[in-house]
Amino acid sequence: MATAKKVFNFGAGPAKLPREILLQAQRELLDYDNTGMSIMEMSHRSAKYTELNNRVQQDMRDLLKVPDNYKILFLQGGATGIFSAVPMNLMPSGGSADYIVTGSWSSKAAKEAAKYGKVNMVLPKMDAYNDIPNQSTWKLSPDASYVYYCANETIHGVEFRYIPDTKGVPLVCDMSSNFLSEEFDVSKFGVVFACAQKNVGTSGVTVVIIREDLIGKAQPIVPTILDFKINAQDNSVHNTPPMYPIYIMGLYLQWIKKQGGAAAMGQQAQQKSRRVYEVVNSSAGFYSLPVAEHCRSRMNVPFRIAGGDAALEKKFLEGAEKRGMQQLKGHRSVGGIRASLYNAITMDEVEALIKYMTDFQKEHAKK
Repeated sequence: MATAKKVFNFGAGPAKLPREILLQAQRELLDYDNTGMSIMEMSHRSAKYTELNNRVQQDMRDLLKVPDNYKILFLQGGATGIFSAVPMNLMPSGGSADYIVTGSWSSKAAKEAAKYGKVNMVLPKMDAYNDIPNQSTWKLSPDASYVYYCANETIHGVEFRYIPDTKGVPLVCDMSSNFLSEEFDVSKFGVVFACAQKNVGTSGVTVVIIREDLIGKAQPIVPTILDFKINAQDNSVHNTPPMYPIYIMGLYLQWIKKQGGAAAMGQQAQQKSRRVYEVVNSSAGFYSLPVAEHCRSRMNVPFRIAGGDAALEKKFLEGAEKRGMQQLKGHRSVGGIRASLYNAITMDEVEALIKYMTDFQKEHAKK
């Protein structure tokens, strides 16, 4: 068998999976837990899958210390599906909700919610998504059904480093790209959701953690597949769930436990992002960051080269590819370079990127 090419995958998602997980999945592909069949082949009503489903929920509950009065759901449709599910489940017909828009994903969520009720924009429209205005400037509505925000904007590299104070209104958070990258207090949220393909698995399953008192208030128009009450009652198997992605997520949660849990992931995330930011900050302007320092993401580091020199950025990406560094191109809507540093990215991989950035600057910086 040919030796696999060494690749450093800095993609924003679907993202790198720990090799240990891929190898275990490979070993179990044809025979899951001595059943003689793949997890992809067995009935979602079987005792073996029920055991897996319950174990993955419990591992997540353990890692995040999820209180007993919260349900954990495994749904389909990605975060985009939950953009619709949240207003249809939490906002009554004719109701309203507050949206804190700090990037493309929270903007998309607000536009989706406006189909089902009134959306109050907490912040004035920004010319560029590169900051989070101080909470003292926010315009929250005391009669809102919930307050919504995105904890980490993958495209723009803006991350909340605190949990917003909503004065008792249920808080809904899209944590798709920083979920389980650190510890957080679940009890401060009404709903937390995250698609798995960044920090906890592969695409196909979306986690929803919801406080029980918010279940059962859905608008009549909510599709059955997006009804939180039905999915909670049926333990996320009302219909055939994305079984293989849930299996992979289960392996990932066990891997996180072995690494020391969410706290250890948080320490590593801080170390990895700090090293990249240090190189940018010490580059005398060769590399630049568009995001205000207080809200720079630990997960997604977007940067420009020589003020946005397109030819030089192209050369940087070509050189990275030759060194096995994949998916460093910035999102098509903003351009530039973007390094995503999710849980599976190692410090050695970050150091390899840093060495390349340093060498590239030495070669191309104007004397």
